[in-house]
Amino acid sequence: MISTAELQNLADKGISAEKVEQQLTTFKEGIPFVNLKNAAVIGNGILKFSEDEIASYLAIFKNSKEGLSLLKFVPASGAASRMFKALFNFLEEYDFNKESLEGYLNRTDNSAIKQFSEGLTSFPFYEMVQSRIAGNFSSKGEEVYLFVKELLHKDGLNYGFFPKGLLPFHNYKEHTETPFEEHLKEGANYAKSKGTSKLHFTISEQHAEMFELEFEKANKRVAAATNTNFEIKYSNQKPSTDTIAVNIDNTPFRNADGSLLFRPGGHGALIENLNEQDADIVFIKNIDNVVVPAQAKHVTQSKKLLAGVLLKLQKQTFAYAKALENEEVSENLLDEIERFLVNKLNVRFSQDYESSSDVEKITSLKEKINSPIRVCGMVKNEGEPGGGPFWITDTRGTTSLQIIESAQIDKSIETQLNILKEATHFNPVDLVCGIRNYKGEKYNLIDFVDHKQGFITEKTKDGNALKALELPGLWNGAMAFWNTIFVEVPLETFNPVKTVNDLLKSTHQVS
Repeated sequence: MISTAELQNLADKGISAEKVEQQLTTFKEGIPFVNLKNAAVIGNGILKFSEDEIASYLAIFKNSKEGLSLLKFVPASGAASRMFKALFNFLEEYDFNKESLEGYLNRTDNSAIKQFSEGLTSFPFYEMVQSRIAGNFSSKGEEVYLFVKELLHKDGLNYGFFPKGLLPFHNYKEHTETPFEEHLKEGANYAKSKGTSKLHFTISEQHAEMFELEFEKANKRVAAATNTNFEIKYSNQKPSTDTIAVNIDNTPFRNADGSLLFRPGGHGALIENLNEQDADIVFIKNIDNVVVPAQAKHVTQSKKLLAGVLLKLQKQTFAYAKALENEEVSENLLDEIERFLVNKLNVRFSQDYESSSDVEKITSLKEKINSPIRVCGMVKNEGEPGGGPFWITDTRGTTSLQIIESAQIDKSIETQLNILKEATHFNPVDLVCGIRNYKGEKYNLIDFVDHKQGFITEKTKDGNALKALELPGLWNGAMAFWNTIFVEVPLETFNPVKTVNDLLKSTHQVS
């Protein structure tokens, strides 16, 4: 069904015939739901520290960071179009010549537009848009319509095309700041060593020049204000991580011109980008999760706390990993390393581990301890959509601590649904990662991906139904075989902007 010429074209993109076959097989076999064992909660998978413990971890990071290479890794390729979905719909539905805004809102009960229109003056881009439409409207309905049109259309500000990271998020009176600039400020607060803060943004290739221009502007402000030198690098999602789309009967989907349809593999594809980075500590945080100055202290302390936890765990991990390389390892030391893995790194061993020989135990311990470490902040669940922390059992019977999305859970099974309801915390994508081994060598992160934790979704193209494959999520299956620690962090550290109205929240209003 796929010609030799097509396979050659795919090979030029870095997509092998074997990879295509694997993906087609995945569509046919389906991706099984995960098997939840328990929700991770305080005392069983999630750590909560006292003030004294927090102070101790902060001191560990403070005393160590100048001798470490630090990197902030920010997935930033997300487009703003979904953020403005309600506004795009409004432009299609509303005609101010035929209906007042009040009439439209009463007729449609459109709460998103009601909130948007009532909060108009509080948006960071309000003055910019008003200066372009001033005097050209005679009613509130016409004002809001023209405001939205100017905001989104390509002959206006064209924010519907922008990457989310380059939109005005916060109004500082004399200027507005984008998430990109706010991430620079954060980098100066907790990801700076020897006066330099290194940040890596994954962006869409089409937006590269826009990001470079934004850095030229933002760097002048932030570098002077924080006395920081910034090293900024970018990368794009690799074409080789695109996945083939199929028809509902699992045959390859073809475009109108007969060509095969490949789609981006989702944020899980970014494990390839992360794998190209090398640092002692890597901070990971999404582009839209930024805060105003009043909340910055919570974010800074939280990140330093997670980094301190990582450094303390790494110190002991590296010592044990080195000890396991000796020809003779005492039985007492094997037991000590096993307890450390279980109690500190949340590792669970197979049932036959205890009956194994010392040689087999050493092999197993080496495998477990020589893995990347991620320390993940978790916030109390306030009803936000997305993933959460769970203990799961895989097809081999191995139990592990994972970040699981709702779509991975079979909610038709009562026991699984009950475990889901027991979850107390939520994943804000707040990770601090150790990606080097005890010798200082970087792990090949691709070796630690669970390729069976992807997602199959139904989409349409040109009016035709299709199935799409998303790769295992960056902080889900792409890190499934990392050693994982969850730590409760303040809710104030989680302030994403999923819709434009989120900018009206107090956490995005500069006081």
